[in-house]
Amino acid sequence: MNERKPWIVGISGASGIPYAVAVLRGLIDAGEPVDLIVSKAARLVILDETGVRFRDAHWKDDLAQLLGSPVTGDVRYWPVGDMAAGPASGSYRTRGMVVVPASTASVAGIALGLSKDLLQRAADVTLKERRRLVVVPREMPLGRSTLVHMVALHDAGAIVAPASPGFYGGAQTSRDLVDFVAGKVLDLLDVEHALFRRWTGDLQAARLEELGE
Repeated sequence: MNERKPWIVGISGASGIPYAVAVLRGLIDAGEPVDLIVSKAARLVILDETGVRFRDAHWKDDLAQLLGSPVTGDVRYWPVGDMAAGPASGSYRTRGMVVVPASTASVAGIALGLSKDLLQRAADVTLKERRRLVVVPREMPLGRSTLVHMVALHDAGAIVAPASPGFYGGAQTSRDLVDFVAGKVLDLLDVEHALFRRWTGDLQAARLEELGE
């Protein structure tokens, strides 16, 4: 029997909850096991941006509201204060972790190895075990300290992937822009998806030909 090796998804207290929802939806649709961690600050942002009150005791119902559909697939939830949880240990096998969105506080905490809650501890474990860690900051402008922490994450082996949507795919809605970022994150996890139109150069060549270039 194949061992369950999930992707950990950590949602921290930065604006950009739709990015987290899109990544979760993409992982679930791809049949990937997911371990979910939601920080205390993230709950406030979830409420502000979606109107959903995320609760430990009712996480599956609340997650279904965020996803817009029942929670299917292999999804496990860990309370952020549970420092004895599986993801707190390197012996707990995972494929890696994505922090989306990543607040400046979570970027700093992970870069400095503070492990002040399960989200930060799970990210620290991911780094020390040399597993894939993708950190998705959603902030602008960036202060010097955050830039230094992002460089530290890069040097420690993490992939820093700011939530910067591309516009070449012909986005028509904000959902399209969100899906572009989520798709780029899934690319970094080597998870198949169809969230955006990939650049091939063919369309650009056709446009240049029309212009007589």
